[in-house]
Amino acid sequence: MDRRSILKAALLGTASLAAPSFSLARTPDGLFELTAGKGQGRLYGDAGGLSELWLYNDRLPGPEIRVKRGERVRVLFKNTLDEPTSVHWHGIRIDNAMDGVAGLTQPPVQPGESFEYDFVAPDAGTYWYHAHTMSWNQVPRGLAGPLIVEDEKPHFPVKRDITLFLSDWRLDDKGLLETASFGAMHDFAHAGRLGNWLTINGQSMPDIPLQQGRWHRLRLINASASRVLDLAPDRFGAQVIGLDGQAFSAPREISGTLQLAPAQRMDLIVRPEKTGTLPFEMMTGKPFTFARFQVTETDSEDLQLTLPPANDLEEPDLSFARELPLVMAGGAMGGMRSLMRDGVSLNPREMMEAGLFWAFNGSAGMEDTPFFTANQGETIVLESRNDTAFPHAIHLHGHHFRVLERNGVKLDHQDWRDTFTTVPEETVKIAFVADNPGKWLLHCHMLGHSASGMMNWFEVS
Repeated sequence: MDRRSILKAALLGTASLAAPSFSLARTPDGLFELTAGKGQGRLYGDAGGLSELWLYNDRLPGPEIRVKRGERVRVLFKNTLDEPTSVHWHGIRIDNAMDGVAGLTQPPVQPGESFEYDFVAPDAGTYWYHAHTMSWNQVPRGLAGPLIVEDEKPHFPVKRDITLFLSDWRLDDKGLLETASFGAMHDFAHAGRLGNWLTINGQSMPDIPLQQGRWHRLRLINASASRVLDLAPDRFGAQVIGLDGQAFSAPREISGTLQLAPAQRMDLIVRPEKTGTLPFEMMTGKPFTFARFQVTETDSEDLQLTLPPANDLEEPDLSFARELPLVMAGGAMGGMRSLMRDGVSLNPREMMEAGLFWAFNGSAGMEDTPFFTANQGETIVLESRNDTAFPHAIHLHGHHFRVLERNGVKLDHQDWRDTFTTVPEETVKIAFVADNPGKWLLHCHMLGHSASGMMNWFEVS
């Protein structure tokens, strides 16, 4: 769809933004019940038909799960799909057996079967959950939802603590989800499955209600399969207070654009001064509006701002760190002539036949031996180098890390993240304390890249 058709659809009307489906309620015995199944939804608003989707609890996105920091979370998950699946709790420093990575931390949940996830949410912040079995296919069909961990005392009223679940979709000319290209090798070898339409909380061109003179917290989650979103918070007067669930010590005013890659989250605060309409835009060379803030008048101003405190994460000890390289190679225009798979060297023809286009340190995909083994409490420094022609979003399971440097330059803000972006010919250095025992995945969150080789694992003993 071109820009003209998008704007034409926008003029047909907007929906008033609802919460992400609904907040999931517990059963009397304290369980959340979550079911994966087939369903339908309108992705292009009233101008489009009903798309065939895969959904949690028949909702798009999946129901929001809200818990308190330190709270025990029990989720009875049921699979009514025709294929195996599992649930990953993204960004949570979780017990390894509950991480949801089929084939590494648990067997996949077969059709008609169930699995009980039972873990403690140790850190407050904005997180999400999504399918982690053939995620390149299951997530962009709809299997994802928000997971919000609140502080013991909420800092914003419910109506002003707003989750914005951002997803891009590949639609056909009838506004329906295009499914024939799922698993296309061209997507896997290039930038991934990129959509041509954006929704917020499953809605097309929604209105987001704000109150004049009141502080709001906006929790942005990029649930796209491959799309990196360029956003400009200062265009609607917002400041950044956290990334990937980890709160800053003070708000930051960001001039220009800020990237939100697949799987990343961004927490903003905003207090609109005037009533009326503010565009919520993606910056694609020039601003493209994909939602609108509707500011209404209130009786009084909210001058007091209480920010969430930072989580208690163990700082890396760089004086005793072990440094390891992470070299990304492959993809179209990457010039990779061979890679290793299970100890066997594959030439380009064999790589194509196996559907493998990417490699970490010359190896494609999961192998029997880990990328590295760390002692519990050991500081690990990874120096990644992007030798490909495309950006990547690298996610580390079970841990958060400090982003130390880019291209050898120390960063002014060495933020805590669980997913970092890297562009072609860029070197990024991160550091973390390997303090969570188990087998943990390390992969690109451009989901087609992960499926076609950009994935490995490490072990904390």
